This record gives sequence, structure tokens and C-alpha cells, in this order.
Amino acid sequence: MNDRVTVEIEGGVADVRLVRTDKMNALDNAMFEALVQTGERLKAEKGLRAVVLSGEGRAFCAGLDMGNFQAMASGERRSSAGLVTPDRTPGGSNRAQHACMVWREIPVPVIGAIHGVAFGGGFQLALGCDLRFVTADVKLAVLEIKWGLVPDMAGIALMRGLVRDDVARELTWTGRIFGGEEAVQMGLATRVCADPRAEALALAREIAAKNPDAIRAGKRLIGLMAEADQPTILKEESREQTALIGSANQVEAVSANLQKREPRFAD
Repeated sequence: MNDRVTVEIEGGVADVRLVRTDKMNALDNAMFEALVQTGERLKAEKGLRAVVLSGEGRAFCAGLDMGNFQAMASGERRSSAGLVTPDRTPGGSNRAQHACMVWREIPVPVIGAIHGVAFGGGFQLALGCDLRFVTADVKLAVLEIKWGLVPDMAGIALMRGLVRDDVARELTWTGRIFGGEEAVQMGLATRVCADPRAEALALAREIAAKNPDAIRAGKRLIGLMAEADQPTILKEESREQTALIGSANQVEAVSANLQKREPRFAD
């Protein structure tokens, strides 16, 4: 797996890097497997407080490996990710979709650092992150229409709530390439950075210094925004807050602020 994805964890921050640099981190079968395995590992990682996902080399992720498109020319019917099994996760994803959705399922914030290109499946992988830091000159695209396809790695589910309906339609139907500033304006990126990975790691360390119980509760609540009805959200806000008030880490947050010192949170 290390020839596709590497993980280094320090101070509760996981630095996850796509390392298939000779192929601009394109998605082949081994990359899909590595992304899923890495995400599943991090879901259960004790002491984890934040994740940064980035790509080494010239690009974040160029999208599906060209070998898959060449195979499609034969007319063989299979998914664009080369999957032949309909197996689904409890959340409803097949394996290709899970390679993107698993980052939303990790209980702590995931920050994507996007440079070079993020096309097609690579763009959908970026959407799986909670936040997306991009360079101004990054090239992004919902590129599947170029190959006569639709986004099928959770792209439609992940764009929901980020962009207007008509914007999603235009990007899906044209496959046009857009840059970092426009991505921010549309809601598909969080901020433009000269060095997305450095800024993402800095923010991850800042998050790691907060009450980890509140950070995880916040991710759970925000995950409800797109689908849950108002009464459910209000009830969950109260439930999460009740669980936090008076807990050891919440008391430590208050004490540290009152004593003007750095907090010492327990995992």
C-alpha cells in the first residue's frame, strides 16, 4: 500500500499523501484499495484529531488511470473504476465511492491540500474532504463527460450542499476546467493558498489543540445539515452539548482559558 498512499501521524495529525508520482497519482485498482484501507484505518486510529490529504509530485490526483479508459473501448460493461462487484458499504457506497466517502466518515476533520490537477475521480476525492485548500493555478474539473460518463465516485452526493443546482449541472455537462479562485467562488474550495499543504497542516495542528470531543461532535452535527430535518438537528445539537458539558475535556478547556495556559486534553 505504501507505493500508493503513505501516512505519518504526529501530535494527533495524520499527514496522508498520495505517492504514485509517476502517474500524477492517478486512480488504479491499487490506489482505490490504498485509499479505502487508509481511510478505514484512520477511522479507528486512537488519538487522531485531524487529517491532511495531499498528493506528492505534480498533482493532487489526475483522475482515473488511463488503462481503465482503454479497457472501456472494448465495450465491456463495468464501472468506470473497473469494479465488477455491486457490494455496498452500510452508507451505500461501492468501493470507488467509498474511496471518497470514507474521508467524510472519519470522525475528525479532513483537510484536502489540492495542487496541480484534480480531474474526474481526483476532483471527487477532493470533495470527500471536509475542507479544500487549493492553489490559484490548480486545474479542477468534473471531467467524466469527456469520456461519455457521469461522475460516479460520490461526486453528485458530495456536490450537493456545496454548489447551486445549476452550477452542478453545468460542470457535469461540460467538463470544463476551472481554477482555484473560481472554485472558492462556487463553494467547491475553502480558500486559495500559496502552499495548501503547509496551511492545511497548520490548521490541522490548530484543530488538534482543541477539545477533541467537541471537534468530533461538531463533525457529526455538520454531517446532518444536508439531509436531516430541523427538529432532528435541533435535538442532536442539544444531545451533543449535554454530553460535552461537564465532561473532563470540556472542564479542561474552561480551566485552561481561565488560567491562561495551554489545555491538556485526553483522548
